[in-house]
Amino acid sequence: MLTNEVVISIIVLLGLSLLRINVILALIISALICGVIGNYGVDGIGFSDAISKTITSFTGGLGGGSETAMNYAVLGAFAVALSKSGVTDLLSYKIIQHFGKQPTGNSVTWFKYILLFVLVAFSMSSQNVIPIHIAFIPIVIPPLLGVMNQLKMDRRAVACALTFGLTATYMLIPAGFGQIFIQSVLVKNINMAGTDLGLTTSVLQVSKAMLIPVFGMILGLLCAFFITYRKPRIYIERRPEPTAESIEQRVKRVKPRHIAISVTAIVITCAVQLATGSTIMGGVAGLIIFALGGIFKLKESNDIFQQGLRLMAMIGFVMIAASGFANVVNSTGGVPELVTALSQTIGAENKGLAAFLMLVVGLFITMGIGSSFSTVPIIASIYVPLCLSFGFTPLATVAIVGVAAALGDAGSPASDSTLGPTSGLNADGKHDHIWDSVVPTFLHFNLPLLTFGWIAAMVL
Repeated sequence: MLTNEVVISIIVLLGLSLLRINVILALIISALICGVIGNYGVDGIGFSDAISKTITSFTGGLGGGSETAMNYAVLGAFAVALSKSGVTDLLSYKIIQHFGKQPTGNSVTWFKYILLFVLVAFSMSSQNVIPIHIAFIPIVIPPLLGVMNQLKMDRRAVACALTFGLTATYMLIPAGFGQIFIQSVLVKNINMAGTDLGLTTSVLQVSKAMLIPVFGMILGLLCAFFITYRKPRIYIERRPEPTAESIEQRVKRVKPRHIAISVTAIVITCAVQLATGSTIMGGVAGLIIFALGGIFKLKESNDIFQQGLRLMAMIGFVMIAASGFANVVNSTGGVPELVTALSQTIGAENKGLAAFLMLVVGLFITMGIGSSFSTVPIIASIYVPLCLSFGFTPLATVAIVGVAAALGDAGSPASDSTLGPTSGLNADGKHDHIWDSVVPTFLHFNLPLLTFGWIAAMVL
């Protein structure tokens, strides 16, 4: 297994990321390694031909991430336009007023945890109530950074709060993005692979199978809040903190008309997105409302988009590179070979080891691809017959496939579940993507998912 090109390339990806090498560069290097190892010597292909084939496969897959990148560019522009309305300053000011400019120790503690759980609720609702995914993060989080600094909140706890809502929700609740993952992706692919073998599943069974793994994520979240990141962390301001008077002066410029326009733009953005199924169209509709309402002039639209691109460009380009990497992984055939090697090394009666190794392989696949939605079609066709051959029940099979697909989404350098929180928390340049988003979410969500996913496989 350790000689498989997928395993080697993902180890390289994680190693380069931990060394603070840019994620895009790490993805490109890892894709080259995966492609060369997977293609070299196959059907007499030489080293130079293996590189050429890998580059062709990588560039051919880049288009798969272009729509995502455009989504983030438009959302970034929308976030900039909303901030120009002054509503985000008003939100921040009202929050500061609630606990006072010089808060007491008790009020700081209570307010810190209230804010964390409110952000969890925001993140969860972004998956189903108002399914805008990570679009709320660059709108809500940057104005709150000053408040978080004053509370001495560890932003790693905030990253865990946001990522929990983005991942655990779609795994368990079949609404919004959860409906897409559970019904359109998981149930569909499991039934395609299992119908001829006598296994079919339903939305209700998937939600039931995911209860135990999601419970593990809840424990990980509470551990992050109350144990790992509970101590104060000081973030040094690079520029003088605005005085109460200057904040108040800015807030005084916010008129009721600005609030009404902002609320209208948010509502129309969500409505258009839901009606068309396009985040791009929703964001454009919101920007039109801001322009018609006088929040910014049409001749300023270039500046708005440029600032939006600066805010969200990193996420977009990482997702494009991740799409190319995924195409290389799929083209080499390394995933089926990895699973075949796994099945050959496990005894027919060793269900516990089989479940654990299948989850670990799922972790590796998703860590590289960065999307559990894209991972399901790859592993369902292989895992379903494999699970049945080891004697797992239908519910346990669903748990293994579902958790194996979701594993790594939270802790992947190329996942929007980690890139999204980083885009908001790093607005002032004080939050490292790998060490402050990826590593904390990996430790607090992927490790519990491995543990409780294995428990679910054994008891269901």
